[in-house]
Amino acid sequence: MGYIIDRRLNGRNKSTVNRQRFLKRYRAHIKKAVSDAVTKRSITDIEKGEQITIADKDIGEPVFGHGNGGRRSVIHPGNKEFVAGDHMPRPTGGAGGGAGEGSASNQGEGEDDFVFQITQEEFLEFMFDDLELPNLVKRQLAGSKSFTQKRAGYSAVGTPNQINIVRSLRSAHARRIALGSSTKRQIKKLNQQLKELKEQSENDSEQVKISDEIIQLKGKLKRIPFIDDFDIRYNLHVKTPTPSSKAVMFCIMDVSGSMNQATKDMAKRFFILLYLFLQRNYDHTEVVFIRHHTSAKEVDEQEFFYSRETGGTIVSSALALMQEIIEDRYPTSDWNIYGAQASDGDNWNDDSSTCYNLLTESIMPHVQHYSYIEITPREHQALWREYEQVSAQFPDTFAMEQIINNSDIYPVFRELFKRRVA
Repeated sequence: MGYIIDRRLNGRNKSTVNRQRFLKRYRAHIKKAVSDAVTKRSITDIEKGEQITIADKDIGEPVFGHGNGGRRSVIHPGNKEFVAGDHMPRPTGGAGGGAGEGSASNQGEGEDDFVFQITQEEFLEFMFDDLELPNLVKRQLAGSKSFTQKRAGYSAVGTPNQINIVRSLRSAHARRIALGSSTKRQIKKLNQQLKELKEQSENDSEQVKISDEIIQLKGKLKRIPFIDDFDIRYNLHVKTPTPSSKAVMFCIMDVSGSMNQATKDMAKRFFILLYLFLQRNYDHTEVVFIRHHTSAKEVDEQEFFYSRETGGTIVSSALALMQEIIEDRYPTSDWNIYGAQASDGDNWNDDSSTCYNLLTESIMPHVQHYSYIEITPREHQALWREYEQVSAQFPDTFAMEQIINNSDIYPVFRELFKRRVA
């Protein structure tokens, strides 16, 4: 049995439907390849497309074959050796006359694993599949830029494409009834009089007069237009604002001296994933970048990822700055507030208890979710233990995970933002 494999490029989107069907069929293979690619890539290449390899055994197509037994009549074109009734010898060397194993040869051909390229958009789709911001809720309508068109009855003015034919004909019918009812009553009355005169067979002149009047009244009825501009009704649509899910994500990164370059790179990888996820999946989401050592500072994206500033460690300075920014710019009645913090766990002496107080008293009551990522292979220190107490008090909105090496980043990211069934 032969197979035809279309290796042509997707010219003018002719194979888009087939490609989407293929991606859906091998979704599990592609997601695993994307997960491996995220782990191995550099920070600058994290969002590019990827070559996906699928083992040949996994892409075998179903085929129909003949079972044992039964009678079959087969015509072989070009046969010069056999006639009806002859017995054909069984091929030697196993089923089909060939096997997939053997020694090396300078002849023959085979088929490698199937390799294809997915685009940047498809790569990001598989990377962030089944992820969402936890506990995202609708906020008030003030300043909403999202509107929907809703039906609001009918109007006497509008554009031709909004004409409601049924409503217009109903209005025209009602108008014709209203304008012609009195005339129809007169015609009915005159017809009755004419009938009586004909039965009496007298006063021909009166009959002619009544007949002429009936003709005039019927002409009057015919002159009533079937439909008039006054009858036309238009579908009325009004714009109504829809609640917008405005969210702000606070990205807090420790850049103190205890964070070596490898640890900082892992923190940057995590925040780049988070930033790409927010930019791709949410329209009304702002990101606030905060770097801290002994003091905290709000920075832009460029400085957050590439600045080389360093120093001691006071984690509470970042939490205090986050609290100030929330009070100043992000009222909790309007915004879904999220926080993500990455650190190696080192902190200045008694500052960890200050972090606990800031979180439990000032931050956690107002945020939808807060994630803490500790990047260290060492034993946990005071900051982790304080955060464990925060997690015990806010189990639904506070999550904490440990990252040891690059291979942990993407699984931890998916665990923190996986879609949860309500």
